[in-house]
Amino acid sequence: MEIRVMENIFDENDRTADELRAKFREKNVFVINLLGSPGSGKTSLLEKTLGALSKKFSVAVIEGDLFTARDAERIDRLGVPVVQINTAGGCHLDAPMIKRALDSIDLDALDVLIIENVGNLVCPASFDLGETIRAVVLSITEGDDKPLKYPIIFKDAAIVLLNKIDLLEHTNFDLNSARSDLQSINPTVEIIETSCTKDSGLENWNGWLENKILSGSEKV
Repeated sequence: MEIRVMENIFDENDRTADELRAKFREKNVFVINLLGSPGSGKTSLLEKTLGALSKKFSVAVIEGDLFTARDAERIDRLGVPVVQINTAGGCHLDAPMIKRALDSIDLDALDVLIIENVGNLVCPASFDLGETIRAVVLSITEGDDKPLKYPIIFKDAAIVLLNKIDLLEHTNFDLNSARSDLQSINPTVEIIETSCTKDSGLENWNGWLENKILSGSEKV
């Protein structure tokens, strides 16, 4: 019975995700599902990304969080339209949540929608949100074993950002091992090293993302 219930949940989510994807394509909106652990630096990276993207594109953000609106408040201060989704303890966003959030977003006026998912390396990986691409932020401080411990979230990522690279010398993070593991899980994945504190690698990330948006890359 439990398996049947889970199948029903995923079936409903996938149907809604397909509807969303069709709508995003119709409106020519590029959608990024931004994933990563709590504390990986997703919101800091998002703030830096919005500073660059909003100069060239019309951008909006959907913020997923368990209870608070603190990350959404940070985005709002940048003058970027943002919709908060609180999951009340749920460990991920799902497609029906995104569908409801779109009631507050004018897709006709939008080029790019960034969804910052709930901080978690497990649950969000299983839920398609109708996104164009998935981007995963992996902090150096989390350890180089995470790709092999949580392979599903990295398997379908278009890009992995190895964030907080400025702290590398203060950790035992094996950069070569992490890169090798990521490429064994996902041979086509792009890997960029970033630091929001030092503004390192952000130009490469923004350039990669801009190229994807302009080319209208399909969901991987």
